[in-house]
Amino acid sequence: MDNSTLEVVHNSAENRFEVRVNDDIAMVEYMLHGNNITFTHTEVPPAFEGKGVGSKLAKTALDYARDHEMKVNPLCPFVKQYIERHPEYKPLTWGY
Repeated sequence: MDNSTLEVVHNSAENRFEVRVNDDIAMVEYMLHGNNITFTHTEVPPAFEGKGVGSKLAKTALDYARDHEMKVNPLCPFVKQYIERHPEYKPLTWGY
């Protein structure tokens, strides 16, 4: 699977960013608190693991927060680890 062709969709009705392939969904879930966003959970089905799908979701979600001038609380361990590997996102964080 080439993750560069996968489209990350912001599903605001479900409070998540998601990628769908066939019947599988990978997602980063969030909660909004005013202009703050807390990333609570990342889920990647086994078929997607190790293919960069989780990282693509995290990057898209963090870029969305930056573009909308939101502060990020990376409660989700995956998003927190992504920020540690990509320190350009650290200025977005609060509660970290």
